[in-house]
Amino acid sequence: MAAQALALLREVSRLEAPLEELRALHSVLQAVPLSELREQVAEMHLGPLFSLLNQNRREQTALCVSILERLLQAMEPVHMARNLQVDLQRGLTHPDDSVKILTLSQVGRIIENSDAITEILNNSELLKQIIYCIGGENLSVAKAAIRSLSRASLTQAGLEALFESNLLDDLKSVMKTNDIVRYRVYELIVEISSVSPESLNYCTTSGLVTQLLRELTGEDVLVRATCVEMVTSLAYTHHGRQYLAQEGVIDQISNIIVGADSDPFSSFYLPGFVKFFGNLASMDSPQQICERYPVFVEKVFEMTESQDPTMIGIAVDTIGILGSSVEGKQVLQKTGTRFERLLMRIGHQAQNASTELKIRCLDAISSLLYLPPEQQTDDLLRMAESWFSSLSRNPLELFRGISNQPFPELHCAALKVFTILVSWTTGIMSDSFPC
Repeated sequence: MAAQALALLREVSRLEAPLEELRALHSVLQAVPLSELREQVAEMHLGPLFSLLNQNRREQTALCVSILERLLQAMEPVHMARNLQVDLQRGLTHPDDSVKILTLSQVGRIIENSDAITEILNNSELLKQIIYCIGGENLSVAKAAIRSLSRASLTQAGLEALFESNLLDDLKSVMKTNDIVRYRVYELIVEISSVSPESLNYCTTSGLVTQLLRELTGEDVLVRATCVEMVTSLAYTHHGRQYLAQEGVIDQISNIIVGADSDPFSSFYLPGFVKFFGNLASMDSPQQICERYPVFVEKVFEMTESQDPTMIGIAVDTIGILGSSVEGKQVLQKTGTRFERLLMRIGHQAQNASTELKIRCLDAISSLLYLPPEQQTDDLLRMAESWFSSLSRNPLELFRGISNQPFPELHCAALKVFTILVSWTTGIMSDSFPC
């Protein structure tokens, strides 16, 4: 079968419009195992297939893309890097997005290969074209370009190629295309920054991290909402949190939350800012975060009283995150009767809200009530039982009613709560269901 494919490929190379031959080659290749193709693909001259991509014939282009995808999949990345760079470079500027996606997927394979990546890093023109793919209209092309550059930056040579050459100017030039493209570049910068302190240092030296943080704390509320998601991603890493704290960014976000009450447009960015602190608390000490930034806890409690389901959902999620650790549970317990009233509101929403919000409430309740066996001390169990009792006048009936509803997601979420109750050693189930 591989020999038949080789013969068809030779036939294709001799014709100007080999549509029938391409169809036949496409069919044959689907039947040839990749292992068999790998033995022959190095001998195949793929130049004619790449040339046919330039004839602006839709079916021909689609067939060539599919054929090349199959053949290149069987080709060793090192061979591809050394013999097809010119064709790959042309593919990145092709007007058809499917060709760009094919090219970027193969570039990604080369970058992931330690023996082949140098070939790419030494080709600044190819890297430049990858950067400009970020600025295209097609999101899939942009995402693939971001992935390739992010992977390349996992190496010291990749960091130097991107940040210590004219490519940095190209990256900044692409950012000027429009707001959407600027955010894509920020996404790339955050991905690279999250890898290591050294990677973050390259990104901060470039000035792009500083630009992102300036937009985060700027006056444009929509920009704030977008940027805070990226900054939250950076905060998932220890070195990222350290950097944000040193630069005073966390304090600035706290101050913006303080001023949110007087901002009629705060609903655009407030959920993201609260989410940021929720994740911060889950990764560091909940007690320290809540004590240092009391406005965060205050705002979460306020949001549970909102009439806006979006605000309620974010608040419920954040309570679940806070209450997932023993330290976080103790922080919430210190708020006393105020937290009991909040639990009652969560119980009400779990019964009466939309299905999506009900599930989020049930997930939060599970996080609050769950105690690993080694942490089931008398004090913590009593606290968890009192929280359970605060959810409703008859909490067991509440969850039994939810579990009987004909929605699998609700049924599973309620069952998770029952499983947690069974794991307790306080006898709450036997007391509630006497024999």
